[in-house]
Amino acid sequence: MAGHSKWANIQHRKGRQDAVRSKLFSKLAKEITVAARMGDPDPDKNPRLRLAVKEAKSVSVPKDVIERAINKAVGGDAENYDEIRYEGYGPEGVALIVEAMTDNRNRTASSVRSIFAKAGGNLAETGAVSFMFDRMGLVSYPVAAGTADAVFEAAIEAGAEDVESTDEGHEIYCAASDLNDVSNALESALGESESSKLIWKPNVMTPLDLEGAEKLMKLIAALEDDDDVQNVTANFDISDDILEQL
Repeated sequence: MAGHSKWANIQHRKGRQDAVRSKLFSKLAKEITVAARMGDPDPDKNPRLRLAVKEAKSVSVPKDVIERAINKAVGGDAENYDEIRYEGYGPEGVALIVEAMTDNRNRTASSVRSIFAKAGGNLAETGAVSFMFDRMGLVSYPVAAGTADAVFEAAIEAGAEDVESTDEGHEIYCAASDLNDVSNALESALGESESSKLIWKPNVMTPLDLEGAEKLMKLIAALEDDDDVQNVTANFDISDDILEQL
């Protein structure tokens, strides 16, 4: 899962500046508003909204921001957003999936294309790289949740498909359609999770040297800085030595 967890580690080590944190909060609030507008405004009756709220809380989004995002949908003040997936190639042929929410498709497409081009990459047609990823649910727990064996047993009992336990925590994977049920079952067994969300898990990895990794990090950072982009996933693999240098 280098394309997911190592990028998360890089972000964590560099820390989040206030401006970056504010942008993250804004994107999570947008997902909450969209989820509330598409279904019931009660998280207990709307699985997508429940997961969106849970993800927001995992990064300390204030309660009033979450409530405001839900009320925006209930009050009919929310913009109409289209959910779009872009696929492309970055430095060294790394495959990327970019998920966006936008009220202007042309603006977003132009921006994403420009970011890829400046980084020496290029956009591809939908489906060009997604076969190198599996759409899955990911539930994350801290090390303190239990031993690797205990978490594995609880995960399998909850209907999960795989568990990766390291000295940084436990990552539990399940079918995308089972995420809400698995997350609920795990909460009963292990308590509140750190995060529950849908992800694209790479099934084919592209190894990178330091130069390639630095170029890719700049591309991912530029994409994530775009207000319309919600998530970026890449199938890169880098060694721990290179990770330390980034």
